[in-house]
Amino acid sequence: MAEQEQLTAVIIDDHPAVLAGVAHWLSSGTPPIQVVASGDDVRAAWRGAGAQADVVILDLHLGGPAPVMGDLRRLAQAGRRIVVYSMRADDAIALQCLELGALSYLTKAEGGEHLVRATRAAAAGQAYTAPSLAGALAGDRSAHRPVLSVRETEVLIQWFQSQSKEFVAQRLGISLSTVNSHLEHIRIKYAMRGRAAPTKAALVARAIQDGLIQLDDL
Repeated sequence: MAEQEQLTAVIIDDHPAVLAGVAHWLSSGTPPIQVVASGDDVRAAWRGAGAQADVVILDLHLGGPAPVMGDLRRLAQAGRRIVVYSMRADDAIALQCLELGALSYLTKAEGGEHLVRATRAAAAGQAYTAPSLAGALAGDRSAHRPVLSVRETEVLIQWFQSQSKEFVAQRLGISLSTVNSHLEHIRIKYAMRGRAAPTKAALVARAIQDGLIQLDDL
């Protein structure tokens, strides 16, 4: 997406007041984010203008108590950039959403400022750590940790602190293909431990859980 183009979003929520409020926050920013579609069903993200939106803002509970994890997974697998916006301040759910491919998880108590920031970050393919997500990440201490080499750990930390893999390659004096190879090996190691991390946001979660980095390092 060209930098000068207006960012677009589709909002999925079953509360009309939330739809209206989120649309207002997005459109009132500088520059504004255009809401091209909205609805109380995930189908709004698959059809019409919603299918082309840069970011999907997704409520997890649509018309029932069960979270729509299957829909989140399908959107992520299709390459959509997702911000989960939920009433639930549930650490386990937040981490699961990251593992499935969401770029951020916010509670509705966190308001418009964080949501707009998360949406802009997601449009650029970047994670955004809101206060609720920071708490979830810091609180999870899984014992099932893969063994990473010193070089793998170095590449991982440099990638978290950089805007691109190319910068990591330059900084460490290695090729881009070597950076990609290290990151792929790390993903494989996590997957083999039953802790898949398909996105950068998910790898951030895993690294914090395992004590490789602190929130202040990001």
